[in-house]
Amino acid sequence: MTTAYVGRRQRGELVVTRRPEGTELTPDRSLDLVNHSPSGFEIGYRGSGPAQLACALLLDYYDDEQFAREHYIAFRNQVVSQLECDGAAACWHLTGEEIDAAMATLTDDVVALADGGRPSPSLPGNWRAVSRPDRRVFQRADRDHYIVLGDGSEEWLVVLCSQGDRAYPAPLAHLTVAEDADLERVIRELAEESNNLIESPEGEY
Repeated sequence: MTTAYVGRRQRGELVVTRRPEGTELTPDRSLDLVNHSPSGFEIGYRGSGPAQLACALLLDYYDDEQFAREHYIAFRNQVVSQLECDGAAACWHLTGEEIDAAMATLTDDVVALADGGRPSPSLPGNWRAVSRPDRRVFQRADRDHYIVLGDGSEEWLVVLCSQGDRAYPAPLAHLTVAEDADLERVIRELAEESNNLIESPEGEY
């Protein structure tokens, strides 16, 4: 039988069931990836509860942690934010085929992630260079801060972001620099800025 997820309200809380197994989908597993809403799921808007549900749905359906973390924001924005619990049945229904179809069209809002990374001699000790096919990413090992370096038409775009408990990556600094600029220096300065914003606990790297 086709996998499907059904959500309904019980005493004001959103309860999600996976069919045909009849098992309840809880935030627990997804909270190990992103901690937006430990109190439960929500739908119908772009916020923390819907973000947690989006991550939980992708993680449960695809059983791929990296895929879920990279795409749950776009899935929340384009799918979960549109779900409603109203009408006579007062529930929503989302099939595996609908999830597959949605994921085939999602290209925006990909979250930059660390893959373990590697130390860089030009960066502070708590930063790692991350391998990404489409951009350069530098990630703090001790905080959810990262630097995304994008190639523009005539200049580079450098953004220092923080994921944390937010429902979307929030830019902390946003710079554009000329193509011939010393990008390594710019990245190093952003890493140092991040360290100044939130200092590491003693001995934590």
